[in-house]
Amino acid sequence: MSRLLRAGEQVMLVDAKRRRYLITLAEGGEFHSHVGVLPHSDLIGQPEGVSVRSSGGGRLLAIRPTLSDFVFKMPRGAQVIYPKDLGPILMLADIFPGARVLESGVGSGALSMTLLRAGAEITGYELREDFAARAVRNVTTFLGEQAAARYDVELRDAYDGIDVDDLDRVVLDLPEPWRVVDHAAKALHPGGILVAYTPQITQAAQLREALDGGGFGLTETVEVLHRGWHIEGLSVRPDHRMVAHTGFLTSARLLK
Repeated sequence: MSRLLRAGEQVMLVDAKRRRYLITLAEGGEFHSHVGVLPHSDLIGQPEGVSVRSSGGGRLLAIRPTLSDFVFKMPRGAQVIYPKDLGPILMLADIFPGARVLESGVGSGALSMTLLRAGAEITGYELREDFAARAVRNVTTFLGEQAAARYDVELRDAYDGIDVDDLDRVVLDLPEPWRVVDHAAKALHPGGILVAYTPQITQAAQLREALDGGGFGLTETVEVLHRGWHIEGLSVRPDHRMVAHTGFLTSARLLK
């Protein structure tokens, strides 16, 4: 397969100050920014990692976006779960190729894309039609039609019940995940895993209480902190800013 940049695919442009711009290459297209104009034709047919100059003389590096890049730049309405939590969710939920997953609260599709890329088959529940449509578009744009075929989003409320059964995993991004615990216990097979993302510790505490009384065990709640480091010659120190609290991740296994 050719690794040359092609019309129709997404490319991340990075300028000298490491600002990032997500574009879709098109025949006859142009990218306009403070550093001038860059015709898409200067990129189409070039290898990934090519460095080109805009009309204003600015240097732009062209690379294919990672999933993390796309999550930050993709069209979205709902607040997304950020990459620092997406990776741990994969491990806590133990997502594997072919895993049958119920995801409730799909939002803009960031978590969906992460689960799909790991090989999951997802039934998604979402209350808002505009969010559901955007999530499907984002999944299709970044992962393609084959991944989208493993992604079935329904306009449903998980608080009212789960209509699929023999699930491997239930992953929740909802304000009141404890209201889904009983439904999840019926939909999961024994040994199945539930993972919930909650912004507030009081939500996590109420969820833990419901899990403890709902046939689940091996329960844990974690918070992931992300701190970068400044490394330049002999100057080595933690960055002044870090990504601290975003949310709490609670996982449990159905043991009944």
